[in-house]
Amino acid sequence: MLMQTLSKASAQLQLPPNTDAVGADTPLFANQVEKTYGNGTHALSRVKLAIQRGEFVSLLGPSGCGKSTLLKMFAGLEQPSAGHVRWWGKDAPGGHPRAASVGRNLAMVFQEATLMPWARVQDNVRLPLDLAGVPKPHSQAKVQAALEQVGLGAFGNVYPRELSGGMQMRASIARALATEPNLLLMDEPFGALDEFTRNKLDSDLRQLWAERDLTVVFVTHSIFEAVYLSSRVVVMGARPGRVIADVAIDGPQVRDEAYRTSPAFIAQCAYLSQLLAQANGEPA
Repeated sequence: MLMQTLSKASAQLQLPPNTDAVGADTPLFANQVEKTYGNGTHALSRVKLAIQRGEFVSLLGPSGCGKSTLLKMFAGLEQPSAGHVRWWGKDAPGGHPRAASVGRNLAMVFQEATLMPWARVQDNVRLPLDLAGVPKPHSQAKVQAALEQVGLGAFGNVYPRELSGGMQMRASIARALATEPNLLLMDEPFGALDEFTRNKLDSDLRQLWAERDLTVVFVTHSIFEAVYLSSRVVVMGARPGRVIADVAIDGPQVRDEAYRTSPAFIAQCAYLSQLLAQANGEPA
């Protein structure tokens, strides 16, 4: 039964890169992007990838394949050596991880929570609003709403050291949500957490994605996490990084623990495992 399901997955899931419908309603588009660093490291090779509104797209691949580099390009924190990145049909500006247009706003969550240890949680969450010049009376409601959304509504007055690792990451996500983004970029935010906490945050993140009508690009090394979270998984090959498969995840809209042990979930994980083996140059 599993082999039949896996065979069906192999036949149906691998799709050509979603790059045809690119316009003003396409939040992100990398067009033939290359990245070569000053030391000669060729990090990315001719990456062409579109992220459509409302998608949850995971970038999956071996270490050093350029997943984080591509994400930083999407955020405007890295510039391509060739090709270009577009936000909503326009060239992405460099050096600032947020778009200025109303209704077209992006935020980024990094691998570590990067909270200011001397500031209370609510002040950490308010930071991007302070930097944007939002008056405190106006920002306080946004901060509290963001904390409530990540389950930290009662922890605004504590310091980061009083929180667990998972709670610190929730605070980092709240800081991103406080800016009310449409597009959320996440660079392996749960990689350092234990499996139980990671699974819980994955479930919470997927619920936030649905409730907030977000578009999410998520970097991960975990096949299981990618399948659980995503509507699409983009598999990248080893350096120089390149897209080797664009896989639609045909799972239910509402995903729970039962989904993690379902035949469809197992088959999709097995298929992605095969693709990753190919990306590493291992025999099929």
